[in-house]
Amino acid sequence: MTRMTLSAKGTASPDTVWQGYAGVDQWPSWSPQIKAVHSAGHRLSPGLSGTVESVAGSRAAFVVEAVDHDRRTWTWRVRLGRIQIRLHHEVRPQGRGSATSLTMHGPRLVLLAYAPPARLALHRLVQP
Repeated sequence: MTRMTLSAKGTASPDTVWQGYAGVDQWPSWSPQIKAVHSAGHRLSPGLSGTVESVAGSRAAFVVEAVDHDRRTWTWRVRLGRIQIRLHHEVRPQGRGSATSLTMHGPRLVLLAYAPPARLALHRLVQP
């Protein structure tokens, strides 16, 4: 297993960035690799589960493990077939805007393949 951290800084406020994460229906608006999110709930909460549909048509199952709305952090596990990755997200104030980071744990080749679209998504998330 490999660990990789990505980050982005932008002018969107920390609250705006957090709302982009917290409203799972909003994920496709800033994450170009996500076509749709299918889940019973619409807000991040521990135990929330569902599937993320990619623009390529694959569906990955997910379970949210932890959410701290006050600290603007959350962790989830995503599984596509036999491949599983764990992702931890954080949002922090940064100057007049915000910074977000994503720490991923999983198979090295999977993380290397996922890093470019994830990096693009993070940059889109922190822009107003």
